[in-house]
Amino acid sequence: MSAPSEGATVGARSASPAPEDAPPVCARGLVKRYGDITAVDHVDLTVRAGDVYGYLGPNGAGKTTSLRMALGLIRPTAGTVELFGRDPLVVGARALQGVAGFVEAPRFYPYLTGRKNLELCAALDGGEARERIGAALDIVDLAPRARHKVAGYSHGMRQRLGIAAALLREPRLLVLDEPATGLDPAGMRDMRRLIRRLAGEGITVLLSSHLLAEVEELCDRVAIIRTGRVVYEGDLAELKRTAAGDYLLRTTDDVIAARVCNSRPDIRQLRHHGSELRFSADEPAVAALSIALIEAGAAITALAPETASLEDLFFRLTEGDQGDSGAHPEVSEASQSNGGSGAAQPAAVAAGGHR
Repeated sequence: MSAPSEGATVGARSASPAPEDAPPVCARGLVKRYGDITAVDHVDLTVRAGDVYGYLGPNGAGKTTSLRMALGLIRPTAGTVELFGRDPLVVGARALQGVAGFVEAPRFYPYLTGRKNLELCAALDGGEARERIGAALDIVDLAPRARHKVAGYSHGMRQRLGIAAALLREPRLLVLDEPATGLDPAGMRDMRRLIRRLAGEGITVLLSSHLLAEVEELCDRVAIIRTGRVVYEGDLAELKRTAAGDYLLRTTDDVIAARVCNSRPDIRQLRHHGSELRFSADEPAVAALSIALIEAGAAITALAPETASLEDLFFRLTEGDQGDSGAHPEVSEASQSNGGSGAAQPAAVAAGGHR
């Protein structure tokens, strides 16, 4: 059975030993070019064991192309990637031991039931995968619909069935590409709960998304990609701390307050916003400023730190002169690799079929 290139669910059952301390994902200098277009430009990623790692970027920024290279589904133009210390281009499907998930969207036979599709996936994996079908369906809350044809499933149910297929492989690393895209608010809530539950069970999660709320709620570490380049990688909390130090100030006399702020070299980037003043400073400078304002006769009615949201930081890092122009290569990549066929196939990349 041929493996699908579009909407693939990945996983493998056996592999040679790898270093115990190797991170789940380690990518260095990943590049993917399509003719004159560079879709991914020297991307470095490190996903540590236990991370819920958000790979965040606008549509077309290169997220899916990066994941395809990481899983060995397409060959990078340059750079390397290892999964638990194994390079998929060197050892093939054996690199996928302990790895499962889906890229773009999971695909199933619509005329078969959810359980039958999982049985096909389990048959490709072999071993005890078939015995885990019931538990996987319970985890994703699809047991009541397991004997219904997939053609009657909602988009959210198909996404959850894709996660069930991944869980058959008992993954240590779960790769999810835009799992909440296209879901209604209730479906998005259920997906977040499911991911949080799996992470709580010790599974490392690599989650690509353009949904800021999803990443902010679920992830502890992030990489932000813009037009093929990673512009930030690290702890989400640290990213927010880099934007700390901005304050909002309201007083009974804005003229005096502005004069006092301008007279102090440790008060930076003073801006007027209607009846408010905003500035940047460290905490000792703010404490000294509050005393100086009172002494100058400007009573403080509000003085508070401003915490940048992930949305603020995201736009700060991803907006600029380099706008997305035209369709990104990853949009058409799947149709090119499978000859444009839209036929649904079981969502599995079996060890024997992976190249």
